[in-house]
Amino acid sequence: MAAATLNLNVVEKRMLNASEAASYCGLAAKHFKALCPVPTVNIGGRFPLYDKRDLDQWIETEKAGIEDASHAAILGRLA
Repeated sequence: MAAATLNLNVVEKRMLNASEAASYCGLAAKHFKALCPVPTVNIGGRFPLYDKRDLDQWIETEKAGIEDASHAAILGRLA
């Protein structure tokens, strides 16, 4: 029996519409629109898109705030 080789190249999207961006961040669309401060980009004058890199940066900023609050809470309990 002959063996077949299949080569696939998958290009991951960098720019996401609002629904995709909400899903990417793990939020419902209505919550995403209310919470997300990330500015959109209009490529070619078309509809607004979110850059994944900007979304990642926002998420990292949110995580840093949680870590700082956790550290402060721990230090407060030790005092």
